[in-house]
Amino acid sequence: MEMLETGDEHPIIIPTSSAVVVAVTVSRRSVYAIGWALQKFGPEGRNKFKMLHVRPCVTSIPTPMGNYISLSQVRAEVADAYKMEVEAKARRMLAPFEQIFIERKVAVDVVVIEADEIAEAIAAEIAKHSNTELVIGASASGMFSRKSKNLASRISECAPSCCTVYVISKGKLTTVRPSGTDKLIKYNNSDVKSSSSGSNKDENSDTLSTSDNNVGTIFYERTDTSSSSGSDLNYSLQTDQEASMDSYSPIKYPTIDVQRFQALSTINQALHNTKPSLRHSGDPSVNERRDGRGSYSSDRYRSFQTDFPSWYSDQPASSDEQQKLSSSDDQVDINFELERLRVEIRHVRGMFAVAQSETINASRQLKTLTKRRIEESAKLGEINLREEKARELASEEKEKHEAAKKELELVMERTKNESLRRKDAESKAARDTNEKQKFEKALGDPGDKYMKYKWEDIVSATSSFSENLKLGAGAFGTVYKCNLQNITAAVKVLHSNEGQRNKEFQQELEILSKIRHPHLLLLLGACPEKGCLVYEYMENGNLEDRLFQKNNTPPMPWFDRYRVAWEVASALLFLHTSKPTPIIHRDLKPANILLDHNFVSKIGDVGLSTWLPSVTSSVSATYTETDLVGTLCYIDPEYQRSGSISPKSDVYAFGMVILQLLTAKPALALAYNVETALEDGNLAELLDPKAGNWPIEETRELALLGMNCVELSSCDRPDLETTVLPFLEKLKGIADKANRKFSHSVQSAPANHFICPILQDVMENPCVASDGYTYDRKAIENWLAENDKSPMTNMALPDMNLTPNYSLLAAIMEWKSKLQ
Repeated sequence: MEMLETGDEHPIIIPTSSAVVVAVTVSRRSVYAIGWALQKFGPEGRNKFKMLHVRPCVTSIPTPMGNYISLSQVRAEVADAYKMEVEAKARRMLAPFEQIFIERKVAVDVVVIEADEIAEAIAAEIAKHSNTELVIGASASGMFSRKSKNLASRISECAPSCCTVYVISKGKLTTVRPSGTDKLIKYNNSDVKSSSSGSNKDENSDTLSTSDNNVGTIFYERTDTSSSSGSDLNYSLQTDQEASMDSYSPIKYPTIDVQRFQALSTINQALHNTKPSLRHSGDPSVNERRDGRGSYSSDRYRSFQTDFPSWYSDQPASSDEQQKLSSSDDQVDINFELERLRVEIRHVRGMFAVAQSETINASRQLKTLTKRRIEESAKLGEINLREEKARELASEEKEKHEAAKKELELVMERTKNESLRRKDAESKAARDTNEKQKFEKALGDPGDKYMKYKWEDIVSATSSFSENLKLGAGAFGTVYKCNLQNITAAVKVLHSNEGQRNKEFQQELEILSKIRHPHLLLLLGACPEKGCLVYEYMENGNLEDRLFQKNNTPPMPWFDRYRVAWEVASALLFLHTSKPTPIIHRDLKPANILLDHNFVSKIGDVGLSTWLPSVTSSVSATYTETDLVGTLCYIDPEYQRSGSISPKSDVYAFGMVILQLLTAKPALALAYNVETALEDGNLAELLDPKAGNWPIEETRELALLGMNCVELSSCDRPDLETTVLPFLEKLKGIADKANRKFSHSVQSAPANHFICPILQDVMENPCVASDGYTYDRKAIENWLAENDKSPMTNMALPDMNLTPNYSLLAAIMEWKSKLQ
């Protein structure tokens, strides 16, 4: 607790346990109020302040035209946004005030209240939280202005009786309304809270206060209330002006008058203790303290009179007493004056030293700032240099980006073209996949390697092996066309030689039941009891019949022959690289290369194929057998001489197939004739003219490849994977492009049922009349407008109804799409 002298008979008791409320506005006096509150309550262990601001209620919103409209006339979200903006503005206004508390390391709560009645809002907030101190700032002209006087009165009237209200003006306390009373106590800087002698004494109080315009308020507190002597007084000097400066200035110096007063007081005390002859005669206690009260001794009285004449002139004292003092202490005055001058000189020297120290510090700070400025300038130059380099790097990166962008566009264009080139191949692969899936469904249980057919079903499907269903005959069996379980297939029935039949049957069944490839003939099933193998049906027969145009079939164009060469090579490479052991066909020839309805080639008749032993499973491995198998002109000469078989044996037969694809001539002496034509430059005369316009350079390279494949020594023949297949793949691309061009140039004739009997042209909207014939809708409607008989039978029509023929329309549209 702390007691504050008010000049009234009841001193104000300031509690120090609850939060101090400082009411602030947008005014400088709020800074004074905050500084006074921090100076008064901050050092006493308080760690909680509350800064209270009351803003008017928001009832209208400004418009761009400069006027205001009511909140009820705008949307709720607009009103809420404007209220939030006003709230944020108030918070920003209070931020500097809050920073004062933060710098003093004092906790503070910022409270903003929206109300039209300021006094009632402040009183309600204080009553709500039971605050006991309220600090308010006032103008310098008085406690409040005329308008603010009413506000102060209302605040005092409305504030709870438990709260003490302090009014501050320029950092000084001007008015106090103590707790428990409604009376306002007013302070004045010129008033001295004492009797006519300048002191106010209360027998029950240990606090004496006095006031001066220049010095401020001086508090003397007695350290020992039980002692009757005046030798144990503790002097404390406080000024409201210095208190207000402490809140905002980092360096605090006492005023010159105060310093002088303190120094002279010290000197007088020393003189008083060392020169007893200078004291007045009589009771010392009477000289030191008058009537036991805290008055000055004569020496201290004269020193204070010397330093503060203006104050001394106002103090009541009798002339006799002054003369007595003057006559008895003349010598003391001279010595005292000399001592005072010495103190002032030392004080001036001290001030000079302080000024010199500040000058040195300022010079050092200037040097530091200059050095820092030079360093910052160097850093700025370095930053500018880095920025220039960054701009150069950015320019280079931009150029690289543009180049990469152009390259990307070029790659995208190439990718687009490649996508168009591959579109047909993907479509063809999709068709092949569908065909493969169709035949795989016929395999039955996926756990079986092949489907087992009954002999009775095979006999019934082939009409007891009718000659009309016979597709061909070979050295080991005859092939018939049949229909098994609604699937068109080819049945190969082996000859009656049991030993040979079982060997080839098991060989072909074992190989074809384990491997699958788009260009290997698909095995659908078998009848092991009778030695029958069931294959997928190939509509266009074998390659040999197509090259020699058996049954007057149309010739194969050169681009289909290029493609067939690539397909056969890929199937051979698949056999040679099969796992776990390679497979050698040993009987590759045009008669064993079959063509489906799209002229896609597939290698068949693998009955003579063999597995290479596992110990020699490499592609380049060979092994020797005593029984020679194969067809003359297609057998590897090295195999004929030594009986050594290897994958290069199939390469020799493939070379003969290439030469036959180019010439469509028998294999006998064909290699010699092609070699002679190449040497003489007459290859074009040897090529099959029915295949179309051969590309000369590519065809010549293909002929050279075929001749390399038929070299007598196997080590001189090219490798399928690294040499043959890449070259044939390039030719296949040329063939696909030519095939697309040829397909667009050929215009197929429309089917007869696409033609309207009346227009003799392809129908646009076919419909069926009551006579059962199909006509174009416009043509038949025009006919019926003038006739009631059928255009085809010349008989009366049962009715005039027309029924759309959607099936025929779909067929006509599909035919037209192929022409585009």
